[in-house]
Amino acid sequence: MSILKKIFSDRILQITIVVTIISLFFARPRLEDINLHTIFSIATMLIIIQIYAYLHVLDVLAYKLTSITDNMKKLNTLFTLLSIISGMFLGNDITALTLIPLYLNIAKRCDLPQILPVTLIGMGANIGAAFTPWGNPHNIFLVSKYSVNAIEFFSWSLPYLLAALIITFVILYFIPKTKIPMQSAKQINISIRPTVITTAVFALFFLGVFKVINIIIPMVVAIILALIINPKILLKLDYALLLTFTCFFIFISDIQQIPLVVTLIHTMINSESSTYFISILSSQMISNVPATILVGKFTPYAKALFLGSNIGGFGSPIGSMANMLVLKTFTQNATVSRSEFFKKWSIMQFISLIILTVVGWILLIV
Repeated sequence: MSILKKIFSDRILQITIVVTIISLFFARPRLEDINLHTIFSIATMLIIIQIYAYLHVLDVLAYKLTSITDNMKKLNTLFTLLSIISGMFLGNDITALTLIPLYLNIAKRCDLPQILPVTLIGMGANIGAAFTPWGNPHNIFLVSKYSVNAIEFFSWSLPYLLAALIITFVILYFIPKTKIPMQSAKQINISIRPTVITTAVFALFFLGVFKVINIIIPMVVAIILALIINPKILLKLDYALLLTFTCFFIFISDIQQIPLVVTLIHTMINSESSTYFISILSSQMISNVPATILVGKFTPYAKALFLGSNIGGFGSPIGSMANMLVLKTFTQNATVSRSEFFKKWSIMQFISLIILTVVGWILLIV
């Protein structure tokens, strides 16, 4: 019952269910509109991520980096880079949920700044997650919907990553080299064999996402691996995210059958530029995952949607799920003013949104 309560307490899922039920009064969903490849890919991704979390891979890396830092600039830089790299492979949600409590635990023990480092960790998670098709679940949808191959996808994401890294390093440059106490490396045992096997399954998943092999193969292998390591891993999956995707596919299938709605949306989304800006704006209001599915059903411009949806993850608290998790995790673990954090976090988020919107527009037109 606690799992069901957790699933249906998800605010985005609640809203999605309501709008989906309303849409059923106007039309009935078509099976061919339910993108099973996307749903199976996301399920596989969630299983693999939870296995890595269970094996404490990210915890080990964080404590190792902490033990070699002696000033705030280095500590911020290492944690931000770790969040970017972790976001690429484990997604922005797991990265935020793992690294922010780890950092705040160190910060409280050594009386270190909390607001800027946590903000940078959250931003780094969003930056890294945009780079890979599995980092953000809506990237998986894009790859599946538009049959994007690996070379094409990374030709979009690499320039965006480099631009975002430059902005990040400019911010890190101005952090003072304030001395901090050296931390002893916390001993966490990591099981090598399960980690190597999980990585091999991850490689299968990569092939499945780009349709080199059937996505069901890595999904079944991932389920079996989770059952072998610890069946409770499967209880920790974000089933609310899977249900949200399913509901949105149903919702979009319904509204696609309403001529007036289709005409209105096509009027708004009729070019590469409008796709880009609408995806950014809609992400600010309904989060970038549902915004991508919504806009994606009415536009052929995959690159514009990729850039817009990932950049749209910055800005408002609901721009991405990771943003909400950053705010929630900070509130639960920090010892400084929550209102002060929200104010400074929002300023940095919206400045980043404006800068990245310009950068994304340049990347789109060149």
